Amino acid sequence: MTIFVDMDEVLADTYGAHIELYNKEFNGNLKVEECMGKEVWQCVPEAHQKSVRNHARRDGFFTNLKVIPDSQKVMEALNKEHEVYIASAAMQFPNSLKEKSDWLDEFFPFISWQKRILCGDKHILRGDVLIDDRSYNLESFTGKSIIFTSPHNINTKGFDRADTWKAIADKLL
Repeated sequence: MTIFVDMDEVLADTYGAHIELYNKEFNGNLKVEECMGKEVWQCVPEAHQKSVRNHARRDGFFTNLKVIPDSQKVMEALNKEHEVYIASAAMQFPNSLKEKSDWLDEFFPFISWQKRILCGDKHILRGDVLIDDRSYNLESFTGKSIIFTSPHNINTKGFDRADTWKAIADKLL
């Protein structure tokens, strides 16, 4: 199979990074549980929303993201059996290209640079499976779409869902 895997919120915990950065900058105490079904910027006072919306445009934001639990182990197993590509909408935040590539080198070195698609619109992807946290990326995909659970998408319906990487392994290995 040809499998495309999104990076943010699927392999890398950008959601948690937004909360951590917000709490540090504004001396906040925001918790993930308070944000279920929303974007982080929607959970902060209006005066702070612009700052949170711009986190991903800052140099260094993508450098130290935490790895989603079990993703490395399952991705390595998937990569041994299938054609696995990282497909990340990096062009949305052009400064992120190098940071994302360096992050993948560190945490997913078994996915070579030739199998990294740092793109804009994912509608061009053609393959068997797309794992993504954003429904708008999954809607136009012609293969099997799997929505990876993130706090912002818990209310999204209409897609096969995986809450963990162990669930991905059960579906694809």
